[in-house]
Amino acid sequence: MLDAEVRELMQPFVLSDYQVQEVYSRFCLEVARGLKRSTHPQANVKCFPTYVQDLPTGDEMGKYLALDLGGTNFRVLLVSLKGHHDATVDSQIYAVPKDLMVGPGVELFDHIAGCLAKFVEKHDMKTAYLPLGFTFSFPCVQLGLKEGLLVRWTKGFDCAGVEGEDVGRLLHEAIQRRGDADIAVVAILNDTTGTLMSCAHRNADCRVGVIVGTGCNACYVEDVENVDLLRADFKKTKRSVIVNAEWGAFGEGGQLDFVRTEYDREVDEKSINRAEQLFEKMTAGMYLGNLVRLVLLRALERKLIFKQSSRRPEFAGVLQRNEDVFETRYISEIEDDTFPEFASTRKIVRNLFGLEKASVEDCQTLRYICECVAKRAATLVAIGVSGLVNRTSNRRVIVGMDGSVYRYHPKFDAYMRQTLQKLVKADKEWDIMLSEDGSGRGAALVAAVASKSK
Repeated sequence: MLDAEVRELMQPFVLSDYQVQEVYSRFCLEVARGLKRSTHPQANVKCFPTYVQDLPTGDEMGKYLALDLGGTNFRVLLVSLKGHHDATVDSQIYAVPKDLMVGPGVELFDHIAGCLAKFVEKHDMKTAYLPLGFTFSFPCVQLGLKEGLLVRWTKGFDCAGVEGEDVGRLLHEAIQRRGDADIAVVAILNDTTGTLMSCAHRNADCRVGVIVGTGCNACYVEDVENVDLLRADFKKTKRSVIVNAEWGAFGEGGQLDFVRTEYDREVDEKSINRAEQLFEKMTAGMYLGNLVRLVLLRALERKLIFKQSSRRPEFAGVLQRNEDVFETRYISEIEDDTFPEFASTRKIVRNLFGLEKASVEDCQTLRYICECVAKRAATLVAIGVSGLVNRTSNRRVIVGMDGSVYRYHPKFDAYMRQTLQKLVKADKEWDIMLSEDGSGRGAALVAAVASKSK
């Protein structure tokens, strides 16, 4: 049985129906403000147009490169599209060394171009013309399909000389400096757009793409009439365009203050981008483990966990020394565990604290803490998804999802569905599908569609 005091400790993470409804209303208002030219500068949810207007038909053919940069690794992919919704993918993962994440931007792009050249050589494609789709998963203002200005670095990156610059051009110049491969950057996209495209390749009703991984963001298909920010000379020949919501910044205007906890405030205070990306800090893998760590510290202090152990101060020390010590993947492993054995949970506790056998009660308490943090994240993501689904003009809407948190957490999907059922309009039919490699295959599809529409 769970202690009533543990429930009380976690109460701030449990969103009431009123709070859910209120966050939903505030989010929808923010999206509307982001789309409108007059209110866009003040809006937190920027709703940048991506200039991607055609969804894949499934008949695309040819070989395309994709480059996916969105975290501490990046991937290069060679995607062979074969028509009939079919594709084969060869890929390679490369590391971004820590010093390059915060060094000069030129060095980062030179490193990427070097890895691209190696990859192309390995696949005997040095002489082939290769269109490339560049998945760049940071907030960008798109000026066209292949021009995107970085608004701000997130996720631990801080390379000088890139913010405000066209990342498509920076990559193009780095490739030119080497001059050893015929690669053309034909599209820049966000990983959410890639997710939407790769799901639409398999299911034509996909209209929303969501990532819940290291970071958290979404995009959706909007009627061009509602998108004020499209360039004046941009021909509105098509009815719709994919909009990159950049919803991670939701709450920067105080909209989430009424549901943020003391733990959220502490995570934000100690982050490298204080007062920014507040919605992301409540939903994304980069922060969820840290939230659990802070709650655990409070639980230890109040003697709500490991009550039988005299080593509680020592455990608190472990948690205080390193804010990354409680990894987000532990949340998934603990929630996936079986009662009363709790084999995974006990192993995590043993590795963290050297405690040989945590009691069943301790394991249940730890599981409840993880569950409350994860369920709140899933509820918030579902609130945003509901707002986007309700904006699309289709009656039937598939939501394409990806990211490590969504993919590996055993209940994230179920938690999301509970909230979607409450908020999506009754006249909509909806479902969620797991994307197959959105940022890779999706980027190649954008490159293919871009090459086709030329």
